Amino acid sequence: MAMSNGEAEEMDSELSASMPLREPYLYQSYPSGMVRQRAYIFDGLGNFYNKEWDLAEGRGREFCWYHVELPKGNQKLSQSAQYLIGALCPPLKLQDILSLVSNGPFCGHVDGALVFRVNSPGPPSSDFTFRIAARVTEKSVITVSLGRVPRLGFSPMGQSLLSEIPSVENPSYSRGEQKERHGIVIKEHVLEFLLTMNHSEEADNPVPKSVSNLIVHIVDTHVDQLQDIVTKLEIELDSVELELDKGGFALKKQMLDDRRFPKIHVNLQRLLQMIAHGEQVFPRVKEKCSSKHWFASEDINSLEELIGRLRRLKENVGFIANRVTAIQAGLDSWQAEQINRKLYYLSFLSIIFLPLSIITGVFGMNVGGVPWTVQRNPDVKDGFRNVMLLCIGLLFLVLLCFIFPALYSHIAAWRRKSVMRRSWSLNRKSFLKRNLEPEIQQRGGYLRI
Repeated sequence: MAMSNGEAEEMDSELSASMPLREPYLYQSYPSGMVRQRAYIFDGLGNFYNKEWDLAEGRGREFCWYHVELPKGNQKLSQSAQYLIGALCPPLKLQDILSLVSNGPFCGHVDGALVFRVNSPGPPSSDFTFRIAARVTEKSVITVSLGRVPRLGFSPMGQSLLSEIPSVENPSYSRGEQKERHGIVIKEHVLEFLLTMNHSEEADNPVPKSVSNLIVHIVDTHVDQLQDIVTKLEIELDSVELELDKGGFALKKQMLDDRRFPKIHVNLQRLLQMIAHGEQVFPRVKEKCSSKHWFASEDINSLEELIGRLRRLKENVGFIANRVTAIQAGLDSWQAEQINRKLYYLSFLSIIFLPLSIITGVFGMNVGGVPWTVQRNPDVKDGFRNVMLLCIGLLFLVLLCFIFPALYSHIAAWRRKSVMRRSWSLNRKSFLKRNLEPEIQQRGGYLRI
């Protein structure tokens, strides 16, 4: 049965009214270089290769790793989520994206995959804001980090700077002539940077042969990153203490004005919060991975060792916080000493000018009978004497007010001593009475003295 055009339009309008409207997917394109993406495929035999960004899982013994580096800018958390949506959707859904980019600790299964994160809140541009999240399946791992994580990637062997025989950048001279050196030349700032590293370079990383090895590698690099920050803080505190020992008034005043140590203390609290997140998440990761058949037992032991490292790192950060507090307390005491010294100078000046002000006040009074003047009016000849007596009375009253608390404390102490002496004598008499009553009864009621 054919329908007219009007009835068809009416039915279409009813259907469209009954069905909810859904906006089409809009995949926003971001500038190149905003989000760094790296993809690797491992053959399970100790070899790895770069691959395309297709988010596909491995086959057989192969497994894949996809890593996203979010920019360390002043973007909002929603903007970071938009970056991940553009990089991982599809095949990942919005639920997966939110579980990776949200702040706070988390470990659980999302859409059949194990997801854990230790994202700390704070400005993304700060060096003390860390975010590392991972989505793990049997044949693939997807990780998200804020900025570059040291030692997270892999590079061909034989390209490590630490395997070279170095020479320092500063030239040495012998009798005015420069000596020739062999080997690679390391600049001074590069050497200082290497001293803050508690790990080797990416060229020395063993290539994982399973997904469990890769998870241990990711957690290990995260702990190493935190350890690097702690080592850098220790070196900075050592240099600051050396400057304070050698520096003078200007340096200490500058440190107090810049609020340097309160800022370091705030950064330490952020670092402690991040370590606390790791202490909550990584034991749960170990517990959930121990039930997986593809997770090796030696990797479970490795995770246990990393958790122990994290706890020791927390104690070390606590020691650094105590050092910062001690240095700040020393600066505060120095500042209080400077203020007391200035007050001492002001008190010394007041001591000098106080007699002069008293003399000018006494002889500047508008009363009669002031000595060494011509005020001989008999009606007001006793005015100066009366005013001086009034001043002496007021002075005596003020001194009495100051002396009264001390006098009261002496009287109270004397009363307490008398009460204690009286109570002690009563206790002594009662004690003697209790001890001598049986002896008196034995002797027939008489006490021989």
